[in-house]
Amino acid sequence: MIFVSVASFRDQLTDGGVLIGLDIGSKTIGTAFCDAGWTFASPADLIKRAKFTKDKFELKAAIATRPTRGIVIGLPLNMDGSESPRSQSSRAFAKNIVDLGLPILLRDERWSTQAVERDMIAADMSRAKRAEKIDSGAAAFILQGAIDALTSG
Repeated sequence: MIFVSVASFRDQLTDGGVLIGLDIGSKTIGTAFCDAGWTFASPADLIKRAKFTKDKFELKAAIATRPTRGIVIGLPLNMDGSESPRSQSSRAFAKNIVDLGLPILLRDERWSTQAVERDMIAADMSRAKRAEKIDSGAAAFILQGAIDALTSG
């Protein structure tokens, strides 16, 4: 089931549990995981996009590495909150993985990549290293925002 409401998503996860965060791009999928107590999110592996069946296989493999209870997908909205073509792509991705049997939360990701890149620049990370880590860092940023919302309400 796909949710946009944090409260409805939380209702599906009464015992907490590990969540995976995804930053869906056209060339890569950044991934991140949080701990079962919803305290912190950490960047994980980057999935190089290919055909959807391969992407889904890679995602299933990542999920299998931890006792994952739910999925948080970044929803790229326009600055005014309206949907963009990329939003529709993220929604389509969510619909195509619903058969994994995990609840899915679509989470506003405006400014996630910019925030992560700003932090990487502040840490004096090289441009090449930033390019390699930005998408998984954005996934962790999106997931951290979701778990903060899950634990505050």
